[in-house]
Amino acid sequence: MGFWGVGPFDNDDAADFADDLDAATVDVRIEMVGSVLDRVVTAHDDIDMWHAPRAVAAAALVAAQCPGGRATCPIYGPSTPMPQFPSSLKQLAIDALDNVLAASAWRAPEWRDASNGSQWRRNIIALRNVLDPPQRETLFEI
Repeated sequence: MGFWGVGPFDNDDAADFADDLDAATVDVRIEMVGSVLDRVVTAHDDIDMWHAPRAVAAAALVAAQCPGGRATCPIYGPSTPMPQFPSSLKQLAIDALDNVLAASAWRAPEWRDASNGSQWRRNIIALRNVLDPPQRETLFEI
């Protein structure tokens, strides 16, 4: 598998996933995105190099539909428009990204060096923040 960058679709598996989504019907696309996210959520520490990049790409597609998501998650994967994803995929995407971050054994060698690794991690955290924005605390409500 080839990795040429740190973005959600910057690897062969995610690019293949985008092609698979383009070839599928609308209803099947929703199922495909949910299935790849669920696989990574239920895999826990057994995440492999085939599922993790696809899960990151799937989470980016879900995040792109959230407020501010298009600006934070530029998507150049699938060429066909994605259907509106059900809200249940949002939490599944958050959990999948958490598992991808926690299971470092699968990571591409290109992401293990200091610059690419930290940029990849920042990209994953940015996706997660779009899906689950940090809450601002205030001392007093005005």
